[in-house]
Amino acid sequence: MDYSQKIAHRLWNRPEKGELESHREETFIDDIIQKDHLERQVLSSLEGVETVFDGGAGCGRFSILLAKRGLRVTHFDISQPMLDKARELAEAQGVLDRMEFVQGALEDLSAYKDGQFDLVLSFDAPVSYTWPNQEKVLGELARICRKRMLVSVTSRLGALPYRANPLQKNPFILDETSPDSQVRWLVENAGSLIERFRFDREGTEKLLKEGVMGGQWEIDEYERGGTPWCITYSFLPDELQGILERQGLQNIRMAGPGAYARTLPRELLVKLMGNPEQKRDFLDFCYEYDQNPYVLGMGKDNLFAAGEKG
Repeated sequence: MDYSQKIAHRLWNRPEKGELESHREETFIDDIIQKDHLERQVLSSLEGVETVFDGGAGCGRFSILLAKRGLRVTHFDISQPMLDKARELAEAQGVLDRMEFVQGALEDLSAYKDGQFDLVLSFDAPVSYTWPNQEKVLGELARICRKRMLVSVTSRLGALPYRANPLQKNPFILDETSPDSQVRWLVENAGSLIERFRFDREGTEKLLKEGVMGGQWEIDEYERGGTPWCITYSFLPDELQGILERQGLQNIRMAGPGAYARTLPRELLVKLMGNPEQKRDFLDFCYEYDQNPYVLGMGKDNLFAAGEKG
């Protein structure tokens, strides 16, 4: 097992992960926008679909949605706490009989046959956390796919501004009084993060060129017994498209969920989220805007791609 997989396993298996991740759309506006975009993409891709593989399925945001529509879903994740939470939510929704829950890493999908699933999903960047095996993992996801494959990975162009913005998540806090541990940390540490910030030109240029976020520091921290963030590979749009085409996918469409929203201040985003009619209009426009090829690389966190098996 390489360090990326070991680090990811420790991070996502923290006991609190299941509960925290299940509330992201109640906590952060960028999660609302991204999940709304992905849901629309998923629901437009269901023609002829009976079986689904959701790789890195988390707490069941999409696997449960699809099971409720009568599909057979394999819910696959590295995190036992998130699998446990997903099972709890699936039971509450009455869809346990249509779901299989599997703990595993995307680096090993050998248990599944070629073309076993009509639809293959992998959202919120688990593929990016498999560095240096990200291209192999995309190939394995394509191998087990029979009809359609939808993925979202870390966007290199979208991630680069974060190196010059230690407060990048703060503009998307829905409620600054929330007891959520991440919200509390972001609000309480905003001043010190600004005070300590220095622009790292060399590191930023290296990320632009190579795409890898993290490395030796994360490995050392892991060996010290810590829980660092995953070593992450970030993709350029044409790079991701090229990989998917080499894996036999056709008619590829792409988007950068959150590209439009990142241009608005928090005060306006919060106001929009609080007005149901305005929220719907805003999300409709985000969905349209964020698919424009001129902005898709600037998605807030992720780069989305979908393709058909030939």
